[in-house]
Formats: sequence, structure tokens, C-alpha cells
Amino acid sequence: MKHYNILVILLFIILSTPPFTESHHPPKLIHTTLLKETDQFINGSNCKPEPAKGTRWAVLIAGSTDFENYRHQADVCHAYQILKKGGLKDENIIVFMYDDIAFNVENPRPGVIINQPGGEDVYEGVPKDYTQSAASTANLFAVILGNRTAVRGGSGKVLDSGPDDHVFIYYADHGATGFVGMPDGFIYAKDLIDVLQKKHEAKAYKSMVFYMEACESGSMFQGLLPNNWNIYATTASNAEESSYATYCPDDFPAPPVEFADSGTCLGDTYSVAWLEDSQMHDLRKETLEKQYERIRRRVFTQALDYNSHVIQHGDMKLRKESLFTYIGTNPENDNYTSMANSMPLLGRFSSVTQYDAELLHFWFKFRRAPEGSAKKLEAQKELHGKISERIHTDHRMKMIGKLVLGSENATMTLLKTTRSSDQPVVDDWDCYKMLVRTYEEHCGSLSRYGFKYTRLLANMCNAGIKREQMAMASAQACDKNKP
Repeated sequence: MKHYNILVILLFIILSTPPFTESHHPPKLIHTTLLKETDQFINGSNCKPEPAKGTRWAVLIAGSTDFENYRHQADVCHAYQILKKGGLKDENIIVFMYDDIAFNVENPRPGVIINQPGGEDVYEGVPKDYTQSAASTANLFAVILGNRTAVRGGSGKVLDSGPDDHVFIYYADHGATGFVGMPDGFIYAKDLIDVLQKKHEAKAYKSMVFYMEACESGSMFQGLLPNNWNIYATTASNAEESSYATYCPDDFPAPPVEFADSGTCLGDTYSVAWLEDSQMHDLRKETLEKQYERIRRRVFTQALDYNSHVIQHGDMKLRKESLFTYIGTNPENDNYTSMANSMPLLGRFSSVTQYDAELLHFWFKFRRAPEGSAKKLEAQKELHGKISERIHTDHRMKMIGKLVLGSENATMTLLKTTRSSDQPVVDDWDCYKMLVRTYEEHCGSLSRYGFKYTRLLANMCNAGIKREQMAMASAQACDKNKP
């Protein structure tokens, strides 16, 4: 009631203020001042956090290729625009993306990428630091470690941060048990943690925040990221579940019709949640913890059959720091008061699993192609190819499991076996890498759909299965039955 009375008094003062003369402030200034004073009264604070000492650095990574994965590069480009408006300099923002989307022949808006229905172009101005073959895992690790001599190709920019600097890393792509994708292969969780450990031991940052969008992204940090490295991470999902695409055809809100025709999803639920939250708030006043809670509530919706659990990892003390420390803030949001902050969240998501977003893309291409056209025939071949690939993958994995473990029931049990949240998903990472490579040697590249079976391979290692057993089973299941 006290707050309500103060607001009434302030509104009365505003309405009774005489017209602007030389002896009076402009009405806009009075309104702004009163809004700020009201916000300070309600929050019990008359000041904003001091500017962060040191330099803000950011590394942005889109790990995927091909137009059906449009959303990952859209997420990363949008992140760049937010950081740029937040005051970060291009020399301190390093971008990894294959860069095959903006001018892709399937893009209905050549040279433009959008991340939300009705959204602005987020591609313009994005640095092309590491694209095509330079967008590699080896280059990413070299960049994070600040090792210029190890970089091959690209702009040569590295994360040359020091002990007073604040680092923000954001990644978006597909993931699986214990690894996420890159254009040239995989980033395994243990390898990433080893790189972060080296960065920590070099005292090459004061604090670091890592946001990761991928299926089973929790498995990249679970049981691996200590709480004393001054690193705070959040992931789009826990270690066992899919993350989700959004702003897909038939969603509400839906992408523009020309994107719907190509079955394009514009973004991912976790990513869009933090990006849209960041672009509308004064980030001096918003803590990492507050944003985590907003993302978590928006992504996980009980009313939907499909949703994921956003998870926190690492040093929880950093949650109390402002987002401004890491990604700056857009001055246009300075007057976003606590009254606005108390407004309901942005709309809930309609979601599509990362696995199914690819199939959705090819289905819409087929459905929207003109009847009897060459385009229709080509789209039909692509769709049937993806469905056939899934059928083959299901058959191969089940057969391998049966040959190694003795029965289909044992295979399904091991596929569904999970570990506690304080344990890494794999004990022997060399074994796990070997089983994945062995599968690919005999059965071909592990498809995005095939990622759903990686828990089976990880648990085979945890159960003591050897490479020789996997090789014999893979040869029998795949060598004579390659499509």
C-alpha cells in the first residue's frame, strides 16, 4: 500500500507539472527522473553496480552446418548483436560459425539472418573470425587458451584475457552424451574441461560464464566442472534429455511464411530465452541468477509434452554478479524499471526436439513444393533419405547392442541407464572416443539422429566393454549392410 501511495503522488506531480519553459526541465527529463526515483525507492537502492574492472571478452560458437540447422548460426549472430550493443568491442568478440546460411540458396532472404518472427537482421556486421574449415575444434581450443601459434586460418584473434578480465562463452549446436558437435567433428567434455583447467591455471581470467545450447548439454559439465575455478555455466538441458528448437513452422508465433515454406526453425528455446531476456533489460540490475530463473521457467513448461531442464554448474557464488559484468548492457534499456521487470515473462515456447527439427525441415520442403515439379521430387528423395538413415541407425545400434550384450533387453536397459548428477557420464574417456570411432569406421559417420544412441556406447565403456568387442559387432552389423 505504501508503494501504491507513492506512485499515486508521483503521477499527480507529473500531471500537474506546468508546460516547459526556460525555468523548467523538459517533461521527458522529469518523467525519466521520477521513474528512476520510483525504481530506487521500491528497490531500496540509489546506485547501480560499479563498472566491471578489466576487459570483457566473448567467444561465440555455432557448431553446425547446413541450412536445416539455420537456428544455431541465428542464435550466435543474435548474441553478437546483444554484446555489441552492450559495449563490447569487436577486438574482444571472437566468432566461430561455418557461415553457410546467410547466402545459402535455400535462404529466402539472401544475406539476412533472423532469430525471431518479425526480428531484425542479426547477420549484419558479425565478424567472420573462424569460418568454413577454420571453424575447427583445434582452433577453438587454441583461441580459448590464447595460443596464436596453434591457430590455423581465420582472423587470428584469440582470447588474450588477463587476470582482471571477465569472459563469456556461448555455444549452440547439437549434442550427445559427453560431446557436442563442430563442423569438423566433436568436442568431448573431458577435452573441454582440460582446456578450461589450463586457462584457470594460467590465471588468464578473473571470472568466466559459459552458456551452452545442445541436447544433453548437462553432460559436458556434470561431475567435471569444479566449483573453485571461478567458472559458472548453464546448459539448455540436463545430461539425459534433448534441448529444443523453436519459432518453427506451425508454431505460434510462427516464422515468416517464406521460412515456413522451407521448414526453418529460427531459434532454440534456451538460446532465445536468454537472448530475448538480455535485449529487453537493464543488465546492470539483472544478476546471472535472475536470468537463469527466467530462462528455466520459460524453457520448462509443464503444459508441453516437450521441454528441458536448464541446469547450473560450477561456481555458484558468481550467480550474484550482474550480467553487465560479462555482456554489458544496451543504454536504451537504462529506463527499464522494476515495474517493467515485474511484468510476466515473454510467451511460452512451442518446441521441437533437436533430433526432429531436421526431419521437420525436409518434411516442409516436400509438403510445400509444387506438385509434379522437379523440386517436389528432389524434396521427396531428401526426406526419404533422412527417414531411411534413421531406420538403418536404429537397426544397427540395436544389433550392435545385442551382439555385445547378448539381448535386446540388455541393450535397452544400458541405453536408459543414467548416472547421478555428481558423476561424469563416462569414466574412461579414451574408451568412449574409441567406441565412437570404431562405430564410424564400420557404419559411417554418426548422424545427428544417431547421437541419441551415444549413451549406449558410453555405458558400454562404464560396463567394461572393450574395443575388440565393439569392432566385431560393428563389422557384423554394418559392413555387409551399408546403404
